[in-house]
Amino acid sequence: MANPLIAIVGRPNVGKSTFFNKVVGRKISITEDRPGVTRDRLYADAEWRGRNFSLVDTGGIELKSDDLMWKHIKKQAEVAIDTAQVILFFVDGKEGLTTSDYDVADMLRKSKKPVIVVVNKIDEYSEEKVFEFYSLGLGEPYPVSSEHGKGIGDVLDECVSYFEKNVGEEDDSLKIAVVGKPNAGKSSIVNRLLGFERSIVTDIAGTTRDAIDTRFTYDGKNYTIIDTAGIRKKAKVEDDVEYYSVMRAFDAVRRADVCLLVVDSSEGLTEQDTKIIGYVHEQGKPSVVVMNKWDLIEKDTNTINKFEEKLKEDLKFMDYFKSVYVSAKTGQRAEKIMKVVDEVYENAHFRIPTGTLNDLISDTVRANEPPSYNGRRLRVYYSSQVSVAPPTFVLFVNDGNLMHFSYERFLENSIRKAFDFSGTPIRIVTREKKAD
Repeated sequence: MANPLIAIVGRPNVGKSTFFNKVVGRKISITEDRPGVTRDRLYADAEWRGRNFSLVDTGGIELKSDDLMWKHIKKQAEVAIDTAQVILFFVDGKEGLTTSDYDVADMLRKSKKPVIVVVNKIDEYSEEKVFEFYSLGLGEPYPVSSEHGKGIGDVLDECVSYFEKNVGEEDDSLKIAVVGKPNAGKSSIVNRLLGFERSIVTDIAGTTRDAIDTRFTYDGKNYTIIDTAGIRKKAKVEDDVEYYSVMRAFDAVRRADVCLLVVDSSEGLTEQDTKIIGYVHEQGKPSVVVMNKWDLIEKDTNTINKFEEKLKEDLKFMDYFKSVYVSAKTGQRAEKIMKVVDEVYENAHFRIPTGTLNDLISDTVRANEPPSYNGRRLRVYYSSQVSVAPPTFVLFVNDGNLMHFSYERFLENSIRKAFDFSGTPIRIVTREKKAD
């Protein structure tokens, strides 16, 4: 069973993100003093008094604006409200009540969910400061100062009182980070996999500013998909908000079990795509190259082969890559993505028995001895696989300096020929051991 969900809602700039960050204990939400900075739903897991729950931070709700982005934000907040067990309705204790607050209160009343009114920015409590908020008709207001951490415990006590006992468990889901350049179609891929419109998808570049976690079940298995901001070249990251988005996209890669590297097929693999994929490779993550917008490509019987050859050329440093050619827009081949995700995850967790590995390495070295340097030749005494994700092999040798990069690649290729490690990097480490 999934953790109970608390949704944080309210108009812009009432301190929702500051509260979110304080509860979660790490800076996830973008907090900046301008409207519309938190544009998508943000999820994180937290714990209070032994109760696990998930917290979702939403963009500020402007119900009466005709602006396209505000309409999308309203839609996102509605999804969060629909899926939440408890709603925290944030208002500004310094500014006081506004007509927008009354509009949001009316919307929340219709949800039939428990709503807790949180009066933020109350640094020094007095009854007069919160009295007017009773007029929202949503029960007792809770004064807090998110910035200084005051009153947060009282709010969380009230939240967990609504949870059923023993709700929440360890997150055993497989985490998939969706990364790539802006406008490659990442959010459309996410929406296609989830089956509903969760991320904001518009023609405005960079509409997914944060890494957003959404849990789902597919074919009886639990997954968490992390939709990230598009990663631009550093020279183009002038806006502080976008800079933090890029940092969180990299953090999403580090948290993920598998990465989907979404590429716009109509553009082909660019230098920036290669850098993003290189980062995933360096982090040791299994991955799938998702060639999106395949519907825009004129095809003949040899088109995919030509694209594959080009990928092999551009991704020589990770020739183990797995690719799928899809259209998020039409759904073409989209069902293959999850199949390959499971495949590369299993490959990254495969273990070679020690005896089998030693036989393989011995036979390989015997058939093709390493070159000698200054009259000395590399000797491999024995081998062991010490970890998975990525599969890591330790070779005990006479002198680690004699292991040339090209011979290490040769050994890696021998391992890959014998066992299917497609879609995942593998590591080879040498340890010196004196001969007995």
